[in-house]
Amino acid sequence: MAAPQNILVWNENVHESRGDETVLGIYPDGIHSTIAAGLREHFPDATVRTAVLTDEEHGLSEEVLAQTDVLLWWGHVAHADVQDEVVERVKRHVLGGMGLLVLHSGHFSKIFKSLLGTTCSLLWRNEGERELVWNVNPSHPIAEGIESPIVIPQQEMYGELFDIPTPDDLIFISSFTGGEVFRSGVTFTRGRGRIFYFSPGDQEYPVYHQAEIRRVLANGVRWAAPATRTRAVPDVGNPAREWFAS
Repeated sequence: MAAPQNILVWNENVHESRGDETVLGIYPDGIHSTIAAGLREHFPDATVRTAVLTDEEHGLSEEVLAQTDVLLWWGHVAHADVQDEVVERVKRHVLGGMGLLVLHSGHFSKIFKSLLGTTCSLLWRNEGERELVWNVNPSHPIAEGIESPIVIPQQEMYGELFDIPTPDDLIFISSFTGGEVFRSGVTFTRGRGRIFYFSPGDQEYPVYHQAEIRRVLANGVRWAAPATRTRAVPDVGNPAREWFAS
């Protein structure tokens, strides 16, 4: 697998900017900063940057995306505020080979739904229940070094049916105190781009401080990083036919 050199962590940053005391008590510098800090632990030689919704072009300009190997996306209450033009730009770069990690409520983001073509809806309940994240594909690179189960003391419940296409790989399944189960770690390929969705990480709980979760994200970034720096969308044009001639 290619080593990622440029990683971008995107967070809508709405809870934090509104002064939500619960969120700021857990993530005083924003969820994005905590995720980025965990990635720097695993990739000390990489450039790890952050961007938020209120940045110009949401921090996702053509220049920024052209320099990004893997983009991590955390969203929750402001999916509709993401400009369609920016979504299409991100999608083009994913199709061209940029890796994408979609986190927690990012399942309902415009970019994830556009790439997958389904509603990406699910069941949910937020009562701070215990989540057990079961490693059901231990030979997969994203599962490397991950014990089973990961125990998350408190977390928002996500449950089936999760309206997504059949994943390329099913890596993690979560179970909750209330009895629900959920496909919490899945991969897809779109164009040249690799996509990893990982659900643990609600804003009200310190999930991104857990070492096991940081390891999963680092493994996901390493897996999703493109082997080459090309950002061209796969060519599906009408080629010349001279090479058919005898």
